[in-house]
Amino acid sequence: MTPIRPIILGSGLVAVAFFSSCKERGEVERESLSVAGYEVTQEAFFRASESDDVRAMKTMLESGLALDAMDVKGRTALHAAAGSGAMQSINFMLDRRMDANVTDSDGRTPLMEAVLRSTPETVRYLLRQGADPLLKDSEKFSSLMLAVRDGRRNMVPELSPYVRDDLDDALLAASILGQAGVIDELTNFGASIYARYDDGRTPLMLAAQRGHTEAVELLLEIGANRFAMNEDGRTAADLATDAGHDLLAERLSKQPREGDFELSEPAELGAEMAAMVVERVAKADELADSDPGDWEESGSNTGRQPWNEPVAGQGEGALGDMPRTRRSPDPLEGAVLESVIKESAEGPIGASFQGSSDDSAPIVMRSYRQRELPMKVESADKGVAEIRLAGGETRKIGEGSTIPGTSLQVIRVHRKMQSVKGNDGEPVEVSVVEVKDTNTGMTRDLVADLPALAHDPIALVEDTKSGRYYVARTGQRFQAADGTDYLVGDVRPNQVIIENMMTHETTTIPLRGPRG
Repeated sequence: MTPIRPIILGSGLVAVAFFSSCKERGEVERESLSVAGYEVTQEAFFRASESDDVRAMKTMLESGLALDAMDVKGRTALHAAAGSGAMQSINFMLDRRMDANVTDSDGRTPLMEAVLRSTPETVRYLLRQGADPLLKDSEKFSSLMLAVRDGRRNMVPELSPYVRDDLDDALLAASILGQAGVIDELTNFGASIYARYDDGRTPLMLAAQRGHTEAVELLLEIGANRFAMNEDGRTAADLATDAGHDLLAERLSKQPREGDFELSEPAELGAEMAAMVVERVAKADELADSDPGDWEESGSNTGRQPWNEPVAGQGEGALGDMPRTRRSPDPLEGAVLESVIKESAEGPIGASFQGSSDDSAPIVMRSYRQRELPMKVESADKGVAEIRLAGGETRKIGEGSTIPGTSLQVIRVHRKMQSVKGNDGEPVEVSVVEVKDTNTGMTRDLVADLPALAHDPIALVEDTKSGRYYVARTGQRFQAADGTDYLVGDVRPNQVIIENMMTHETTTIPLRGPRG
C-alpha cells in the first residue's frame, strides 16, 4: 500500500497543476486581449476582424462569443472584414463554415461590402469562395449595380465574367448616372453600346438627356451613333434639347450628310474594328498600371443629378431594378468569312476567364458593329413609305423616288412575314421598304419600326488558337485553327451563335469585349 499512495498523490498533484495551468492560460489570453484593447464583445470581435487579428478572434470564440454575432444593423464580422479587405479574417470565418452570402438588415452581403469599400483582390477572393454576385439588396441593387452607382470602375473587371447577362443593363444605368469611367470598363468587358432601354433609348441618348458631357464624348469615341432614334423617332440631340442641355445638344445635332446614308459592306469595317480593339486594350493596360486611387475620380457623379431621380416624363425608377434591355433586330443574310489584317504576334488579345462557360470555344467575340442610317421607316403601305429623317420631319416617299438629301432610292414597298424579337421566334407580318444606293448599287430591306441599318450586323471575333481576327456575320462558314468547320447562326449585339457542322452542336459565344 505504501508504494501506491505517493503515486496516487503524485497523480493528483499533476492533475491539480494541469487545471491550474489551464486556468492561468485562459487568464493570460484574456489579459492579452485587454492589453490589445479588446474585450469579449461583439463590437471587439468586429474590430479584430477588420484588423485581421485572427488570434484575438479565435480567443473570443473560445470564450463563448458567437461567430455569426450581428450588430444593430444585422451586419456580421464577415461584412466588416470584407469591407476592410481583411483577407486573413475572411478566410478564418469561411473556414469555420460561415455563410459567404449572409445578409444584413438591408440585404447586403459581404461581397457587396467589398465592392463598395474594399479592393478588387477582396472581391475576387470572395467570388472564388462562392459569394453570389446575382443577389440583390433591399433596394434591388446587385453587386454590379452598386459598383455602377458609386463609380467603382475597378470592380467591373472582377464582376463581369460572372454577370455577363447584366452588363447591358449596367451600361444603361452608368449612362444615366454619367459614370464615364464605369462605361469605359463595362464596354471593355462586354457591355454593348447598342443596348436599348424599354422605350428604345440608347446609352448615348440616356447620357445626353441627363447632360453628362464626359459620358457622351466617351460613347461617341467608342462608336455610339448620334443619329440613332428611340421609339418616338427622337435622337440624342433631341432629348438633350428637351432637357435644356443646349451646349450638349449643339455638340450632337450635326446634320447628316449624304455620305451618312451610304449603304456599306461589312468587310470595310473589319480593319477599323480590329484597330479599335487593340487601342482599347493598350489604353486599359495603361490605366491598370496607374494608381488605382485615381480610378474613383474618373466618372464620378459629384455635382450631378441624384442617381435615382427620374427625368421628367420618362418614368424611370431606381436603377437597381431596371427593366431588361431590348436587343437589336435579327440580322439578315451573310457572306464568306473574311480575315482581318491583324494577327497578334504575342498570341490572342485578352485572357480567358477561368471557369467561364465558353473557355472551350474556338472563337471569342471581341466587338460588334451596326451602323444605323440617320432615318427610320415609320410605316409602309400601298407603294408609299413614311420615313423620318434624323433632325427632320416625317416624309412620304413613293416607289421610284429618291429620299431627299440622300442617294437612296425607294425601289419597292411591300409586306412580308419575318421573325421578330419578342414574339417567341414566331413570324409576323412586317412592312418593308427596299432601298437602293444609287452611288454603289447596293440594296437593302428596311423594316418599319426597327433601326435602319446600313449593313448586315457584324462581329469581330478572335481565333483563340492563332490569335487572328475575323469579321463574322450571319450565314458564314469558317474553319477554326483546329480544323473544325463552323456555321455562324446569328450575330447579335451581345453574342454570336455558332454551330459545329460535324456534331450540329450549337454554342453561344457572349461578347467579352477587348479585355473580357
